[in-house]
Amino acid sequence: MPQPSFTTHEVFNQSPPFEGVDLFNADRPLVEAVVANGGSSAGKELSEFGQHWGSAEMAARGRIANENTPKLRTFDSRGNRRDEVEFHPAYHELMASSAHAGVHNSTWDAQGRPAGGASEVVRAAKFYIAAQVETGHLCPITMTRASVAALAVQPDLLAKTMPVIGTRTYDPGFAPWRTKRGMTLGMGMTEKQGGTDVRSNMTRAERDGDFYRISGHKWFMSAPMCDAFLVLAQADEGLTCFFMPRFKPDGSINAIQFQRLKDKLGNRSNASSEVEFLGAHAERVGDEGKGIRTIIQMVQLTRQDCAIASAGLMRSGLAHALHHARHRSVFQKHLADQPLMQAVLSDMAVHVEASIALVMRLCRSFDRAPADANEAAFMRLLTPAIKYWVCKSAPGFLYEAMECLGGNGYVEEGILARHFRESPVNAIWEGSGNVMCLDVLRALSREADAAAAVLQGLAGETSGLPGAGEAVAFIARAFRRPDGERVARLAVEKLALLAATAALNQVSPRHAELFAATRLGQNHASMYGAVDLANDDIRGLLERALP
Repeated sequence: MPQPSFTTHEVFNQSPPFEGVDLFNADRPLVEAVVANGGSSAGKELSEFGQHWGSAEMAARGRIANENTPKLRTFDSRGNRRDEVEFHPAYHELMASSAHAGVHNSTWDAQGRPAGGASEVVRAAKFYIAAQVETGHLCPITMTRASVAALAVQPDLLAKTMPVIGTRTYDPGFAPWRTKRGMTLGMGMTEKQGGTDVRSNMTRAERDGDFYRISGHKWFMSAPMCDAFLVLAQADEGLTCFFMPRFKPDGSINAIQFQRLKDKLGNRSNASSEVEFLGAHAERVGDEGKGIRTIIQMVQLTRQDCAIASAGLMRSGLAHALHHARHRSVFQKHLADQPLMQAVLSDMAVHVEASIALVMRLCRSFDRAPADANEAAFMRLLTPAIKYWVCKSAPGFLYEAMECLGGNGYVEEGILARHFRESPVNAIWEGSGNVMCLDVLRALSREADAAAAVLQGLAGETSGLPGAGEAVAFIARAFRRPDGERVARLAVEKLALLAATAALNQVSPRHAELFAATRLGQNHASMYGAVDLANDDIRGLLERALP
């Protein structure tokens, strides 16, 4: 039967889908940042990863996993308590792709020690690329990777779990972790009465022979279908870290009861739960009373990933905006050839260049910290500062990217509306903005000499660039003030901008100069595009962003 013809509905002047793209090689700032930070030998591996994640199939999986959100199945059909979370197959396919590429474990060797080389940089490039397609599933991926740092405090437990964590197989089955081909781990710290103040946690741990029974409530525990969790509870000697599996040693389901799944603004493919422990079986990780010291090893790595993911979201926003502008015509010109749009896109491109250079420089410090005290100091001081600036930049940036597409950017058929809803989460989770600023102040007070050396190093790496000297002086003065907490946000943002300038100067000196001129030499306008860049610089930035 012939189909009706809608002569007024011809589709034209629309950009094609941004699919079938090598998300690594199409991103020259990423390629150069990886090389500058020691990852040059991984080009083929990263290109294959970029082609896979840039495919139409992976884009569809990301969309479907967010449209079909997780569902809590508290009981089975016979009334038995199960506490399972059901996901769409697209979510499991995303998890399997990340696990196969080692995004959850490639920074560790088979014994759970740092893998060395440029493993953090290479793994971060994959995380950054995957975040451009679907970010929610990366929550259990990042927690699994980070959990190894905390488990290392308990070598006997790490030795038991690492052979299962260390595989590149994703096993979604609901079964004891010891029987599985691969496992994921989550963590539970937040309680309703404390939030960030975990020392006020009320969950209790009672010794039961060599193990413990945990009773209490967690207000926020993400990825509830992980095979085990690192949780904080009050033991006899104080707040302590525990390893809590979904199944007891006898194979029965552990007493972990999910009360509900959170209805979140974004991050919708990933389940986040409110949970009650009713004497749940657990093993101690580290000494009693040292829970924060133990789990902070994990938190440091999850904060790193928050920054990487936010940078990836902004990169995706820029790529989709620029792709659209090159295909959409307005007033007899492509949008990408309109001077105002060029000003907006090139200003956004400078921001992304600096963000990816900065997070890759941070990852280099994670690679080198075990053998280099200066890099370890850089890592401790800059991780919270970088998380603060990169993550808090993302929502405004993604809004601007949506506007570049007009109404098409605002509707759910496109990816940018999902990116925008996703963008606030990384600034909120793993320590909000104020917490990051306080952590920078804490690092300064504990390691004043090392922090001064880091700042001196940044000064040397940005010498002669617009506004850099003034920024160094301001940061030094602000952190010496007795009321330093009051101006901490301003000082931490300046520190991140200075570090971004230094990192970009190692990758692309010309663009470091542009970034410094528009961010350090003067206060950047509140809107993207309110800068005056030369035509050659505009063309160069946009060509680098997307050939």
